[in-house]
Amino acid sequence: TWKTYLTMMHWSLRRQSSWVQLAGHQGNFQLSEGGEVLKLYSVVEANCLDYLMRDPLRPFVPEYHGKVTRGEHCYICLEDLLSGLRKPVIMDCKMGIRTYQEEELVKARTKATLRSDMYQKMLKIEPMALSAEEHAQRGVTKLRYLQWRDANSSTSTLGFRIEGIMVRAMASKSLQNSCYPKWPVYLTSFIPWKISNKAYYSRLLALNDALTNSPFFRNHEVIGSSLLFVHDNTSKASVWMIDFGKTTPVPDTSKLQHNVPWAEGNREDGYLIGLTSLINSLSQAISVVAWQQEDSIGGVKSFTLTD
Repeated sequence: TWKTYLTMMHWSLRRQSSWVQLAGHQGNFQLSEGGEVLKLYSVVEANCLDYLMRDPLRPFVPEYHGKVTRGEHCYICLEDLLSGLRKPVIMDCKMGIRTYQEEELVKARTKATLRSDMYQKMLKIEPMALSAEEHAQRGVTKLRYLQWRDANSSTSTLGFRIEGIMVRAMASKSLQNSCYPKWPVYLTSFIPWKISNKAYYSRLLALNDALTNSPFFRNHEVIGSSLLFVHDNTSKASVWMIDFGKTTPVPDTSKLQHNVPWAEGNREDGYLIGLTSLINSLSQAISVVAWQQEDSIGGVKSFTLTD
C-alpha cells in the first residue's frame, strides 16, 4: 500500500530533516549501513527485480542489490530513490484496472474469511454498498473490499489511482477519490510547472516506449504495482516503477497486451490503460497551468509540450 512505501520514504528522509513518523508497516523497511533501503523479503518481488535488472525497464526501477539477512529476517536491498533530493515531494500512483490477482478470486470462493476492519472502512465511506447480510455479519471478505475499492476509484475507469501524496513539511494523505475528473487539479497542485513540463511528461513517454520493448512486461501480470513520482526544490524529478509483490509470470504461451479490458481468465491488468490515462491527465494539467499563466499576464502565450 502507499502507507507501506511512504514508511520507507521516512527512513530516507530522517537523514535530511526531522519529519514525523509516517503511518504504515514500519517493520517492513530498514536502512542499510550503505544507505540502501531494505524491504522485507518476498521471493516474488525478488524474482521480478532480478529479471528487471536485465530488461529494458531497468532505468525505471530502483537498482536491486540482492538479498540481505539481518538477524532472523531477510530483506531485499534496493536503491534509495530519495538519495540526493532536497525536501522531496512524493506521489504514489497505483497502476492497472484491478488491484487483486485472479488467484484471489479462486481463494475467495473456496475460503472466504470475513474482515471486520474492511467492513468498517466500507461502512464509513459508502454504507449503502453493503448488503443486509454483510451488515448482519459486520464483516466482508478481502476480495469484496478490493473489488469495491477499485470500482469506487479511478482504478476501474482510468486504470490508475493516486494512492498518496506527501509534500514537504506535511503528513502523507490518502487520495482514494472516485471524482476522477479532478485528477488534473491534483496534478497541478503536486507538480511545479517547470518540472511537469520537462521531466515527468518526457519520463512517462520514455517509460511507455520501454514497456513496449520489454520481455518482462510482455510475460508478466502486473498487479498492485505503483509509479512513484518524486521531485525536489532543485528541479530534480523522476518516475519509478515500484512494488512487484503481486507481479507474476504468465504461461509461456501467453503474451499480455496490458491495454484491453480484464475478463476472468485472460489475466489482463490494464497497466497501459492507466499509463495512457496518466499521460493524458498530465498533459491536461500542463494545459491548465498554461492557461492560468496566460490569465495572470493578461495575454496570449504559445505553448508546446517541448518548450
